[in-house]
Amino acid sequence: QVQFVESGGGLVQPGGSLRLSCAVSGNFFRAYTIGWYRQAPGKQRDLVATITSIGRTNYADSVKGRFTISRDNAKNTVYLQMSSLKPEDTAVYYCNTPTILRPWGQGTQVTVSS
Repeated sequence: QVQFVESGGGLVQPGGSLRLSCAVSGNFFRAYTIGWYRQAPGKQRDLVATITSIGRTNYADSVKGRFTISRDNAKNTVYLQMSSLKPEDTAVYYCNTPTILRPWGQGTQVTVSS
């Protein structure tokens, strides 16, 4: 069974940076497209970045040029490097497999505030 454990969130000032990690259990990590999602209070959960099994990436317009998704297949881990953070980036961040959504992890809280 595939499980996700997100970490790396915290409180950061506007303009700051954070790196999130998503540890993925399961035997077929290398084959998965992985996505980072976020959900702000009272809003729906949105997909913000994806990375395919061969490393192709895609980003939502709201984070393009500021966020970078990457993966380490040896560690079964996907990262989200976030820079130039804005207050509107405040949300709980999750990872999952967009092609077939699986049970969600606990997420990691990112708060951007001065």
